[in-house]
Amino acid sequence: MAVGRILLISLAFLMAIGSGEARAWRPAAGPLKTRWTNDVSPKNVLPEYPRPQMVRDEWTNLNGLWQYAILAKTGSAPPIKWDGEILVPFAIESALSGVKKPVEPDEQLWYRRTFKSPTLPKNGRLLIHFGAVDWESWVYVNGKLLSDHPGGYTPFTIDITDALRSGENEVMVRVEDPTDTGNQPRGKQVLKPHGIFYTAVTGIWQTVWLEPVPENYIKSVRVIPDVDRKQVEIRTTSSHGAKIRVTALDGEVEVGRVEGLAGGDKLAVPITNAKLWSPSDPHLYNLRIELMDGQKVIDSVTSYFGMRKIEVKKDAEGINRLWLNDQVLFQFGPLDQGWWPDGLYTAPTDAALKYDIEMTKRFGMNLIRKHVKVEPARWYYWCDNLGMLVWQDMPSGDVQKTDQSKKWFEIELEGMIEGLRSFPSIVMWVPFNEGWGQHDTEQVVKLVQEIDPTRPVNEASGWNNEGFGDVTDMHNYPGPGMRDSEEKRVSVLGEFGGLGMPIKGHTWQSEKNWGYVSYNNADELTDAYVNLLTMMRPLIGQGLSAAVYTQTTDVEIEVNGLMTYDREQVKMNESRMREAANKLFEPPPKMAVLMPTSEAKPQTWHYIMRKPESSWFQPDFDDSSWRTGPGGFGTEGTPRAVVRSEWDTPDIWLRRTFKVESLPEAGQLMLTAHHDEDAEIYINGELVKTLPGVTRHYAPTILNADARKALHVGENTMAVHCHQTTGGQYIDVGLADVVDRDSTAP
Repeated sequence: MAVGRILLISLAFLMAIGSGEARAWRPAAGPLKTRWTNDVSPKNVLPEYPRPQMVRDEWTNLNGLWQYAILAKTGSAPPIKWDGEILVPFAIESALSGVKKPVEPDEQLWYRRTFKSPTLPKNGRLLIHFGAVDWESWVYVNGKLLSDHPGGYTPFTIDITDALRSGENEVMVRVEDPTDTGNQPRGKQVLKPHGIFYTAVTGIWQTVWLEPVPENYIKSVRVIPDVDRKQVEIRTTSSHGAKIRVTALDGEVEVGRVEGLAGGDKLAVPITNAKLWSPSDPHLYNLRIELMDGQKVIDSVTSYFGMRKIEVKKDAEGINRLWLNDQVLFQFGPLDQGWWPDGLYTAPTDAALKYDIEMTKRFGMNLIRKHVKVEPARWYYWCDNLGMLVWQDMPSGDVQKTDQSKKWFEIELEGMIEGLRSFPSIVMWVPFNEGWGQHDTEQVVKLVQEIDPTRPVNEASGWNNEGFGDVTDMHNYPGPGMRDSEEKRVSVLGEFGGLGMPIKGHTWQSEKNWGYVSYNNADELTDAYVNLLTMMRPLIGQGLSAAVYTQTTDVEIEVNGLMTYDREQVKMNESRMREAANKLFEPPPKMAVLMPTSEAKPQTWHYIMRKPESSWFQPDFDDSSWRTGPGGFGTEGTPRAVVRSEWDTPDIWLRRTFKVESLPEAGQLMLTAHHDEDAEIYINGELVKTLPGVTRHYAPTILNADARKALHVGENTMAVHCHQTTGGQYIDVGLADVVDRDSTAP
């Protein structure tokens, strides 16, 4: 995108504390650095223009050294004495802030710096922008309170013109943050980090900047691509209303232009023969938006857009899937926490911000689920430019569901969607995660759909399934798994994997790290990862339309990342990762059920609960003395078990026959099993699979080629032994043939 001339006015050394102290700044000591840590200094703090979808030429970056103080939360009087310097925009708890101190719920964090007002146009205004401040902030200019902003994830802007004075001006910010003692959205922040919850983030954590504007100026731009109508709709607001002129460009070549009224008209710019945006070809058009007084341009901004559409609809076989630009596209990528060992919520540099997205592409993925966090606008800008689909979570709040928590949730939810909706990379909204603070699901889904009817809404990723929105989403560790396809909703796997491996010298702490499943070396970890993706292919044939692997990087004591927390090491064999991922994007395989499970409909088995003769698994064994009954077998209360015949002894042996009418030459056998605990599976007398431990659902397993050789056209025998030691118990199995389609087929 052409952004024009960017005027960066560094004010790092205009602090009252003086340039000598600025040169002495250094990051605070922390457990782990990144390769970008040493690129950060008071002279060079995120210097890029922070709002890439509404760019003006002239602006002043206020990132750099500010004064700070931590006071008891007893009033609103500013500090008499300052504690020292903090590097903005890094949260005070981070190493890159230079402070690395906590702020308790009964304390306030204060910031202060001075600045000189840039030259303003005649009757012009000066705006100060905050990308994000966690949580509630009060902004003072020259001692005058101008703003009270609750919300840690949404940007806000203040017109400070009337508070300015000649010469040096002063800005102060007061911040209060209850973290997990409050009822506000906070994502994974806690005061005492543990497990999957991380260090609290308090205060300014995104860029702060000044922007001179004319008396009548463009306040907002909303971009809505419409592929079917071959147009892009532009909605703008201005401070006083005026004529607006919008020009769309492909590179520098004009492709469309319209005029209308700012704040009134919905301007539809025709885009004929559109080049569509996709992960494989992330084509972006540029926008020039001009506010007019007659024929005179009084304000202008540049922006960009991508022509793409995302929807849920049925494929040729009547299965709901995710479609991008009228093509079925399986979506696969990592759960992305967006945390950094040196900057916590804030990446140390723009290059670091970009790096995680580039690596995700390198791993063969096309999706990132941004997990209970909102990123700075430049992260989405890089997703747009690099071709990365994004599922955007709403940061979760408290679980008490009070009226106050609902209010804060709704305010930030609306603010998040309005702030991010023009980024073409975002293809799904996820208001809730795993029931964390989940409330009034139907109303929340409707609210999201009313704000933005152009994207699917995933009511809740994991756990609570209330039947609203466009998506039914399972979490399954290590997985894979899926919920059944539905008439109106598409089935996705919102979290799976979590395969862990700590690497010495690259962990947040030296011991007591945590992962869902742990491995000892890269080969073992890669084998397990590839096996998970291999088992996913048959689920795609049944309707699975997306999957999210946990996770991009290690985070604090979590060691289940594809990369280490410092981003220095990729834990697996990259070529094998890419190969396995690329297989997921092939056309969904054809599924032929050879022997169904009893999950949906009871299937009759012969069974016995005392040890039978040694030939019990052979096809010609006489099981006429065994009992008969419907599967599955187990005890009530076993997770996701469909118990139709009680089994409460240590062991059970099962047999049944099934007919195979035909068997294609090319294909793989898929065993679907829900077992608690160890199970042995035989086909026609051949041991084809041992299943150790416990599953908490029906899980697919691809059997090897020898297992397929044991099968034949005609009557076949399945025999199963399951052994139980403690807790719940259950066994049920089914068998299907999986055949890949020709990748050139429609």
